Amino acid sequence: MKSIATDKAPAAIGPYSQAVVAGGLLFCSGQIPLDPVSGELVVGTVEQETERVMENLRGVLEAAGTDFDHLVKTTIYLTDMADFAAVNQVYGQYFSTIKPARATVAVAALPRGARVEIEAVAELKN
Repeated sequence: MKSIATDKAPAAIGPYSQAVVAGGLLFCSGQIPLDPVSGELVVGTVEQETERVMENLRGVLEAAGTDFDHLVKTTIYLTDMADFAAVNQVYGQYFSTIKPARATVAVAALPRGARVEIEAVAELKN
């Protein structure tokens, strides 16, 4: 196993890795809309939060040498299912070929007051 860390995504705010490589797969911890430079939560629309989450995820994927085209599975956590369509619209813009399998789950709350969090599993590029 190998831990992945990058300054292109927020530093872990607890005892976990941004991602771990194991068995040819990359397991990405959930990303919330924290600005990787300031460490502060992006304040704005749920679309802006989702874009920040996806850019954070991109940073982790790139640090491991992979990309969105190699995502296998994602899980989206939302504090309000009324945001589903808006999140889905932004999320969908990041995929050009095969879209990953996905689950979307409503939760009572997310760290730092975020409205959206996304975790992912990706295959490593050859």
